[in-house]
Amino acid sequence: MYERGRRYTGDLLAIRVLPNGLDVTRFGIATGRAIGGAVVRNRVKRRVREGLRTLPVAPGWDIVVNVRRPAVEADYWRLRDAAAKLLARAGLLQAEPEKEKA
Repeated sequence: MYERGRRYTGDLLAIRVLPNGLDVTRFGIATGRAIGGAVVRNRVKRRVREGLRTLPVAPGWDIVVNVRRPAVEADYWRLRDAAAKLLARAGLLQAEPEKEKA
């Protein structure tokens, strides 16, 4: 992944992407000790994971998300927006289906 994957970086997150030939996209979230203690690292990972879950990501990719130090101060919406921008730059976001009007 780190040798062959393509890297995209932002202020809060960095991602590496590599096609996996499967029908699903797999995510890994990495936080280093420089981010903070275990409680801080796990809180940031939960926010990033939930943000990724809500995005329409194309199937067939392995994606590693590296959390950068400024992400500790960011709220959920900033982290989700940062992830969406990086995935869009990588060309991995699918168009969201139009919601039907009632």
